[in-house]
Amino acid sequence: MGDLNRGISGITGYLHGRYGALTNRFTLLGVGLTLGLTLILGVLAPRLAAQQPPPPSAGAESSIQLMQPAVPGQAIPPITVTLQDALERARKNDPLFLSAISDAKNAHEDRVQARNARLPTISGTTQYLNTQGNGVTPNGRYVTNDGIHVYRAWGVFHQDLSPGTFLGTAYRRASAAEALANARAEIARRGLTVTLTKNFYALVVAQRKYATAQQGVEQSKHFFDITGASERQGQSPHSDTIKAEIQYRLQQQAFDEAKLTMEDARLNLAVMLFPTLNENFTVVDNLDSAQALPSFEEIQRMAQTENPDLRVAREILHQSELDITAAKTAFLPTLVVDTDYGIEANAFATHSVIAGFASDPSDRSKPLPNLGYFLTASLNVPVWDWGTLRSKLRQARYRHAQANVQLSQTQRLLMSELYAYFNEAIVAHSAVEASRHTAELAAESLRLVNLRYTAGSATAFEVVDALNTSVTARNAYDDAQARYRAALANLQTLTGNF
Repeated sequence: MGDLNRGISGITGYLHGRYGALTNRFTLLGVGLTLGLTLILGVLAPRLAAQQPPPPSAGAESSIQLMQPAVPGQAIPPITVTLQDALERARKNDPLFLSAISDAKNAHEDRVQARNARLPTISGTTQYLNTQGNGVTPNGRYVTNDGIHVYRAWGVFHQDLSPGTFLGTAYRRASAAEALANARAEIARRGLTVTLTKNFYALVVAQRKYATAQQGVEQSKHFFDITGASERQGQSPHSDTIKAEIQYRLQQQAFDEAKLTMEDARLNLAVMLFPTLNENFTVVDNLDSAQALPSFEEIQRMAQTENPDLRVAREILHQSELDITAAKTAFLPTLVVDTDYGIEANAFATHSVIAGFASDPSDRSKPLPNLGYFLTASLNVPVWDWGTLRSKLRQARYRHAQANVQLSQTQRLLMSELYAYFNEAIVAHSAVEASRHTAELAAESLRLVNLRYTAGSATAFEVVDALNTSVTARNAYDDAQARYRAALANLQTLTGNF
């Protein structure tokens, strides 16, 4: 053993004697380079740190500036808009809804005109007939005129006594057309309600997600500060700081996207609410106060009596039945009676001398009465029209058959949509309850993970995962509430308000 130690010592002495000078040179060179680099970094590090932009403070606005429409009178407080207020405003501005309302009003006037057409009419007419004379007698050259000057002043009583008048076919068809127009106006109203409800709650959800993203930025910034402080104290690795910074920057980007989504939703709603583009308004967040879902039996009963699509199909079928009746009555005779009362004389007076007797001086002192009446009754009987009336009857029957098919199809679609919309509402309502509980669990999980990380028993990956889960759960809860509101609005298009 002693011989081995003496051998190792000899080898070591030999190497040191041969390469000792070279080793000392490299050692001195390494020490000099280390001191030089330390001096350079000590001088440049503060400057580099000053040039490095610090991360924005927690809750600070994004550096991205979105363009917004200029609002006159911006100092005026914003208008507070509820869902009902929004519906009333939208009904004054939506062109499709206003067009449907205009059609319904026109259909009402058509019904009034059809009703009045069944009643007798009274009109007045006044004419002056100046006929060229023949130079011999006081009569004119036209046989139909009994003088050169003829005056007519009549009151005309007109009555149509055709079968269509007695049956009221035109009036009943106009009434059906009015009911059809009203049903289509109701369809437009409910469609507008669905669209506005979705846009209204899209803005509410966008505002909530904006607040959630802002909270996510603050939480990620807080975690970034914690990891930075821990790294400076030597309690956590640099990888935790990098992970926290990545999370912070991703949350900042998500915050910018949430802001953009909120502004887009505000613009979409502003177009529907105001005649001029105006963003100076706030919406009332009532997502948490959604109404309960009625039973399916009640929904089915309301759909059978209050569904406008079914009403439209029934009125179209009713119109086709009236068209068949009108086509059949066209084969029957028509009777028109006109009664005229007034004057038709050579002088515009109640009494005058007949122009044909004016040559006899003894007749000048005997003026005759001019006031009187005459009655005209016209009976029209269709005899031959090359089959036109029969062709119109066949067309009416074809339309009636098609209306029957359309009504059957509408009934099947109604039941299909009723089941689909009701099931959608059930699932959406269940998702609201589930997502609310999930959001509460995610918030509690984030709190516990933060405590564990502070105590040193959790990793940065766990904190980041808990933070992302919390943001996702809150957004899912807001989306579930908006989905339930939209499902209720879709269901009410079939049933009306409940």
